[in-house]
This record gives sequence, structure tokens and C-alpha cells, in this order.
Amino acid sequence: MLRVRAQARLGGLGLEAALDVAPGECLALAGPSGAGKTSLLRVTAGLLRPERGLVRCGEEVWLDTETGRDVPPERRRCGYLFQEYALFPHLSAWQNVAYPLRGTPRRQRRRRAHELLGRFGLERLAEARPRTLSGGERQRVALARALARRPDVLLLDEPLSALDARTRVSASRELASVMREASVPTVLVTHDFGEAAQLGTRVGIMDSGRVVQEGTPSELASMPSSAFVADFTGAVVLTGSARAGESGLTLVELDGGGHVASTDAAKGPVGVSVHPWEITIEPEGSGGPQGSAQNHLAAEVVSVTEIGNRVRLGLVACQPLAAEVTLASAKRLGLSEGKRVTATWKAAATRLVAL
Repeated sequence: MLRVRAQARLGGLGLEAALDVAPGECLALAGPSGAGKTSLLRVTAGLLRPERGLVRCGEEVWLDTETGRDVPPERRRCGYLFQEYALFPHLSAWQNVAYPLRGTPRRQRRRRAHELLGRFGLERLAEARPRTLSGGERQRVALARALARRPDVLLLDEPLSALDARTRVSASRELASVMREASVPTVLVTHDFGEAAQLGTRVGIMDSGRVVQEGTPSELASMPSSAFVADFTGAVVLTGSARAGESGLTLVELDGGGHVASTDAAKGPVGVSVHPWEITIEPEGSGGPQGSAQNHLAAEVVSVTEIGNRVRLGLVACQPLAAEVTLASAKRLGLSEGKRVTATWKAAATRLVAL
């Protein structure tokens, strides 16, 4: 078990966070830039000393500010994958992988490095310098280096951010496989909720130095604790004032006009959260709302973005909206910029969250 507690003032950021990660588990810390995610990795690795803190890995205490214990980074068995991989440009691939093993006889270091490069399909590139490698190849070399010391903890800082979209898919599969095989506590940092959901056993959403909500990806998406979490997980967030409505529903008068209903109970100022794929689109003047959905907002299409076989619509109603429809539906409805439509969704799909 990895346990991290940290309190520190970092410029204008007040870091105050706690992590507990079991062996074989990956906690993905997701949040905007400057939220304190990388600082927590650095505290764990011994690269940043907090004003108050504790880092314990199994029975070993790496940091305890109360007792003054602070094990130096080179003695903490952490495999650290830096955001830009931080490979030494003047060293070959195998020498980069072997670098954490300095102090071990050269023959053993070389054997271990070639073994890891072979595992990642890179043994033929053992003598290559980083500048000659592709982004995916550099990532694999950096991963091999992180595993070279057989670490007790893996720390991954934006592991896929330097890759292009084409490479990212295969690299994420490979990374997930590495984490399963390593079977050690892993902390992964990302600004992308989708990436966190794909790679993390659990996801912690960070904002302003704190983990504001933690859970499985589905829990965070379906039950966000705040408008910030809802927005970060990809939901549309509207604002308004809630009061009791008919049939046990809550009615929310939206800022800017219009109203929506929710099965959640709330009163006073709230955020209204709904996922874009829950919103259906009907042409204006189509003869009235279809089906049982109770929420209907008149809107104008301001952007149409094709993503594979789906279309992401930017809408302007009383507040900005977004919806996702199939490409076939978009063509059938003739959706284009400037088209007037009605955005429709169910009260049961409408979450009410704190602002």
C-alpha cells in the first residue's frame, strides 16, 4: 500500500491532499493545469518536500516531517515516467534504460536493459539515440527505464501527452498491460478525464491543490459532487435556481430564461448537469416534443464537428449547450450552423450539483 499525505504552499497554490493506493491499483489524478497533480508525484518521489507530509510504501517510511525522516529520491524505489520522458539525448536507448542501475556491474545493467527493450519490441533500437526515435518509441524507452529497478511504486506524469492521436491508442493499451504486470501501486497524472477513465482503477479529480472527488469513472460521471466535477467529466453544466415542482420533481428556473426538471431533490442555486449523449435534437417546428422527455430548450446550432460516426453539436440556448448525435441523424435532420432546433432530454438524466 502506498500512502501519501501532503500539505504545502506552492506559490499561490495551497496543496493539501491524501492518497491511498493498493498494490496492482492505478489511481489516476485528473484535473486542469496547476491543480497540484504533478506536485503530489514529486512529493512521493522525494523531489519536493512538503511543509507537512507523510509518504509510506508498505512498511517503509520514505517521508515523515514530524520525525524529520526524508529518504532521498535515489533510495526510494519509484519508477518515474516524466511528462516529456526526460531521456538523455547523448545516451543510447539501452544506456537510458540502464541509467537507474548505475552502481551495478555494466554487464548486468546491459543485460537488464536489453531484456526490457526486448519486452517492448525495441531491442533492435538498443543503440539508437532518442532524437532518432518516434514519440511512441521514446515512450517505451522511458517506460523501460521506469521499470529497470523493479520499482515498488510507479509514478506516471501525463504519459500519453507527447504522443499523436494515432500512436496514443496503441500506447495506452501497452501502458495498461505494463501496469497490470507490474502489480504495484501506480499513480497516474493527466488533464484528460477520458484518459483517466481508460487507465485508472480509480479516478481522483483535483482542483486547487485538493482531491475534490474520488471514485470509479462511472461513479464520477453519473454522480458528480459539484459543477466543476460534472464539467470536467464532460457533462453540460447549466446554472439556475431550484424549487419543488409537480409529481415529486424539482423544477429549475435557468439563468437567462427557460426551465428544466430533475428527479434530484434540491433548493436554491444549483448546477444542472446532463451528458451530451443524453440530449436529443428535434428540428424547430417539428410538431411538438416527441416521447416522454420533459426538458425542452429552443436552441441554435453554432458548430458541427464530426468525430468518427458521431457529430458533436455546439448549441446556444439560454446558456451554451453541447449534444452528440449519430452522423446519420445529423444528415437526416440537416443540421448545420444557424439551424434552429429543440434540445430535449429526460428529467432522470438531469443531475443537480453544487456550484
